[in-house]
Amino acid sequence: MTAKEVTTDFLVIGSGLAGLSFSLKAIGAGSIALVTKQDIAESSSRYAQGGIAAVTSRDDSFSEHIQDTIRAGDGLCRREIVELVVNSAPDRIRDLIDLGVEFSRRPENRKEYDLGREGGHSRRRVLHAADQTGAEIEKCLVEAVRADKRIAVFEDHIAVNLITTPDPADRGRSRCRGAYVLDRKANRVKTFLARTTILAAGGAAKVYLYTSNPDTAAGDGMAMAYRAGARIANMEFMQFHPTCLFHPQAKSFLISEAVRGEGGVLKTGDGRLFMAGYHPMKDLAPRDIVARAIDAEMKKSGADHVFLDISHRPAAFIRRRFPHICLRCREFGIDITRSPIPVVPAAHYSCGGVRTDSRGRTSIPGLLAIGEVAHTGLHGANRLASNSLLEALVFADRAAGLVREESAPPRSLPRVPPWRIGRAVDASEAVMVAHNWDEIRRLMWNYVGIVRSDKRLARAERRLRNLRKEIDEYYWNFIITADLIELRNLATVASLIVRSARRRKESRGLHYSLDYPKKDDRRFRKDTVLWKK
Repeated sequence: MTAKEVTTDFLVIGSGLAGLSFSLKAIGAGSIALVTKQDIAESSSRYAQGGIAAVTSRDDSFSEHIQDTIRAGDGLCRREIVELVVNSAPDRIRDLIDLGVEFSRRPENRKEYDLGREGGHSRRRVLHAADQTGAEIEKCLVEAVRADKRIAVFEDHIAVNLITTPDPADRGRSRCRGAYVLDRKANRVKTFLARTTILAAGGAAKVYLYTSNPDTAAGDGMAMAYRAGARIANMEFMQFHPTCLFHPQAKSFLISEAVRGEGGVLKTGDGRLFMAGYHPMKDLAPRDIVARAIDAEMKKSGADHVFLDISHRPAAFIRRRFPHICLRCREFGIDITRSPIPVVPAAHYSCGGVRTDSRGRTSIPGLLAIGEVAHTGLHGANRLASNSLLEALVFADRAAGLVREESAPPRSLPRVPPWRIGRAVDASEAVMVAHNWDEIRRLMWNYVGIVRSDKRLARAERRLRNLRKEIDEYYWNFIITADLIELRNLATVASLIVRSARRRKESRGLHYSLDYPKKDDRRFRKDTVLWKK
């Protein structure tokens, strides 16, 4: 073994809730290497404000949570997966509490949790830590991972490609053997060999110009899995969060759906309430409906945002329930206890991803996928609010259970060639990367956004074809950098989204087409599945 080669039983790619949780639960089943492209604490999970949906109250029931999830998913949820996740929720919440996660409690009764309600939920069932739930959970998980020396953490390492080789024991079928990974500080590519590789690389919302996600959400896991031959499902269903703060300096700051759950209402610039005209649940309608309603109102008026107003609630309640949102908005001159918040929809969550079974297994042996990178069948055509952190916890637990059950004397890993740069040279300038990154995100926002059409999608596909050709040529001619890796992945994911959207000749959930405004259950009540043949 050289300094450029790492051998491990389990290679975990990503340090969000799914990757950290899996790593902690797989301890004892074998050696673990966790690679993360930045600091271990930087992930989309960290920025989740709302919370985790789980049935913990006598006033709630599993059947209601199941029905709310299926209703939001608009006909494409896999019922057996929904039942599995919802029924597992209380145990996974207890796991977090045992790790030290402090969920908010009711001020009038500290023995009871302060359950929130969000769009699409028929009951209050969202456990939260004020309005920084993701940060509280990530903090506890990161501390636990750092404290356990059995988990080798490689920060500032970004995966480049998965490694697959024929498996003689499986009739020559390709098996994942690990990944090539760029050490960003040393500026060299290492070979990570593993018995099992676990993709926990998060979503792909950075493919859009406006997003609530951190810069890490470039679709790396989905793109690598596709290039390796894995099946990818339902990429057309990108969830746009209805309410991101609209301010030139407020990069990617989300205004939690819990604000509407606590009585916040959406208004136009002239103060008109509009959600009653779009859904019986008004401001608590599912996210896809609220995002389209805001988009429609902005197009009608020509405005570049609408307003979310909770100032009619007591100021003390607002400050207690939403301390972080209050503080952040005040930094931009907005006192949400007195004034409405300017908001706009932004790309938020990938409901599609690498297709898996109920244990996280993908179509490639030796490769598991968990968290937002995966398509499990839970979310269908639209994710119910606060089900995403829950899904990550449940499938991390199930994948860890799988590898513990399969724990056996390590099969010998094949020899694979080290990363070779060939005739590639250092790039003399980075303008191509920056320009193409911007162009992809703008064309996706303009042509493949909340509302789509055949003409827009065809334009996007043509331009992406040329962009991918340019990017591939650049990739092979120049020594890779983290920015180039992410650009290549963004282009791949953008193409998958467009191809999937062009196949779905209907409007369902998060996919709305001007050319096919109605739902077609006869032809399209099924997943859109793509793979590299």
